[in-house]
Amino acid sequence: MELKKYLKPTDIIDCDSPSVRDKSRELTEGEKEAAGKAISLFYFVRDAIRYNLYVSRSRPEHFQASRTLANGHGYCVQKAVLLTALARAVDIPAALGFARLRNHLLPEKTRAWLGTDILPFHGYTELYIDGRWVKATPAFDAEMCRKYGIIPVDFDGKNDGMFHSHNRDGKLRIEYLEDLGHHYDDLPLEKLQRALIETIGPGALEPPLR
Repeated sequence: MELKKYLKPTDIIDCDSPSVRDKSRELTEGEKEAAGKAISLFYFVRDAIRYNLYVSRSRPEHFQASRTLANGHGYCVQKAVLLTALARAVDIPAALGFARLRNHLLPEKTRAWLGTDILPFHGYTELYIDGRWVKATPAFDAEMCRKYGIIPVDFDGKNDGMFHSHNRDGKLRIEYLEDLGHHYDDLPLEKLQRALIETIGPGALEPPLR
């Protein structure tokens, strides 16, 4: 597989921006192996970038990695883009993957806004480490997990880090419904927005005020 495209910057995965480049180097200082670098980057994005579903999705700049880093919050796709950019900034090939899933335990306010418990275009990161692709899902931060009884996703640089199906109390939470493709070298914004509108409606691109 040609890996060069998974190291290049794009307008959205702006791994060449000074803020992304500097943060990535800061987080991986002293780490020599790709796995160790990836682990440090994963936990930064998971926990230092707060999960926030109520964000705009109508323009490309809403997904830009440097913008999410500056904002300090984002939803799954924005956080996956940021992790992808941080990885590329330290020469770890990185891509985006997507899935359609159902969250059986969505908060009532969120379910009322979406009109469904289906999340039509969940995003995660894929990292090329030691000759193989490994999935990493940095969406839910540790504080959110404690608040809602979610088992946090961990990542060891070797095994896929994906959502756990059940909560700490044993209730079914996440059900993966459909693989929407992986190894994306850039964000398929039109495809994402179309899926959101078809499932949720035009309001999916501009959330209500919290």
